[in-house]
Amino acid sequence: MEVEIKIRLPDRAAYDKVAAALAAQPGGKGRIASHAQANYFFDGPNRELNSRKVVLRVRTYDVDKKATVTLKGKQILENGIGRASEVEEEVPPAAAATYLTQPSAMLTEVPIVKDAAGKFGVGSLVALGGFRNQRDVYEWECHTLELDETQFEHGTLYEIEVETEQPEVLRDRLEHWLSGLGVAYSYSQTSKFANFINKTLL
Repeated sequence: MEVEIKIRLPDRAAYDKVAAALAAQPGGKGRIASHAQANYFFDGPNRELNSRKVVLRVRTYDVDKKATVTLKGKQILENGIGRASEVEEEVPPAAAATYLTQPSAMLTEVPIVKDAAGKFGVGSLVALGGFRNQRDVYEWECHTLELDETQFEHGTLYEIEVETEQPEVLRDRLEHWLSGLGVAYSYSQTSKFANFINKTLL
């Protein structure tokens, strides 16, 4: 089960202000990683996965430096805290490139996809499209904070994500910190995938 805080920032100015504050933290490490992510989604031809609230994603990092295949269950997103089951497997970047044009190859080559296909009766896979995300990673309050700029065809979103086992406590501390910076924010209302599918910016 993945549990994470998801906070929406209103615009690029707020994003830049948060990034500058994170980089300038006293005793902090500044930005510890930065990745250009490309996210691609797949389903059976009859929506065998999405109709059961299952999301199949292939993600590449920095074009060809790393690639993962992920299966996510239904996400419950409430008061800025998201909870969802998730299994992930790293795959060779060259294989991920092949899956973009031959997605059904995942049914035999990726064990977690093969298992899901058997469970949900998926005989083939089709591509749904995707979006790009620039993820900058910082250390904040002894946690890993991810600052995202997500580019959909219909617009751009800015978001903070932090995985934690104490989401309510850390969310309140994060809100207090953002308020101290004078940065407006709101709770994310839906997942990036849902925004992609529904062409929303929530």
